[in-house]
Amino acid sequence: MFRRERSIPLRGSAAALCNNLSVLQLPARNLTHFGVVHGPSAQLLSAAPEGVPLAQRQLHAKEGAGVSPPLITQMYESDGSVMVYWHALDAGDASLVQAVFARGIAASGHYICVGTWSGRVLVFDIPTKGPNIVLSEELARHQTPISDIATEPAQGQDCMADTVTADDSGLLCVWRSGPKFKLLTQIPGFGVPCSSVQLWQGTVAAGYGNGQVRLYEASTGSIHVQIDAHARAICALDLAPEVGKLLSAAEDTFIHIWKLSRSPEDGCIEVEHCHGECVPDTQLCGARFCDPSGSSFAVTGYDLAEILRFSSM
Repeated sequence: MFRRERSIPLRGSAAALCNNLSVLQLPARNLTHFGVVHGPSAQLLSAAPEGVPLAQRQLHAKEGAGVSPPLITQMYESDGSVMVYWHALDAGDASLVQAVFARGIAASGHYICVGTWSGRVLVFDIPTKGPNIVLSEELARHQTPISDIATEPAQGQDCMADTVTADDSGLLCVWRSGPKFKLLTQIPGFGVPCSSVQLWQGTVAAGYGNGQVRLYEASTGSIHVQIDAHARAICALDLAPEVGKLLSAAEDTFIHIWKLSRSPEDGCIEVEHCHGECVPDTQLCGARFCDPSGSSFAVTGYDLAEILRFSSM
């Protein structure tokens, strides 16, 4: 069971975008950073464990070299204090009626993957020290806009998947990261957008516009489980890697928590429903666990000027 904790105030509402909440826990400093997007700006907040806000910073998209803010991907230090890199998106082949944007971002080792409107995934190589970030590769297996990207730490096996990309057609591409990303398998869509995706111990968890959550074997693309989790479109998935808890949030105002495990007999994924929470009269936008053990989570909503927090009892 989970109980409602002290909310963290925002300066404005979260934008009505899927996956519109990021959480970074810093145990050594006893802090948690939260990030929320609204329009051309992002709000970064740091809070103590009890939810007391300690600092808040507003990051506004800046123009550079004659490029307008919607066409720029910017990277900052984790506290938002310094912009360390910016990259102009190539909109040369976009039609006049086509939106140009970046959507979906995840880190795999020293690479950061950024999805784009064209279906390309930009792979940036991040040095251990210094600001010499370079665009090392573009992955071009998607034909529709990227919707989300997920990664998990590599397990040391050459065939182990550690990155998955999803798009608006529902197509999933599973990759092995490295100096040259290797495509391991493609999981075809079924006419419904995949709005959110996660990766856990070789299992892909994908949330769709019809409210379903599907679990696939990353190496083969075979489906383990189909869950009719929500009555409306999924807006966010997250995983607590230490315990295999999966969080799903949707436009039906519900957040659900599921326990994933592998059967010792046949290795198939088994799912158990653990908790359900309703946030009435709210269009949910983002939901994330606040710690790797899944003992707390946070939620954002459109026209809601606060981050809602819940912790286990």
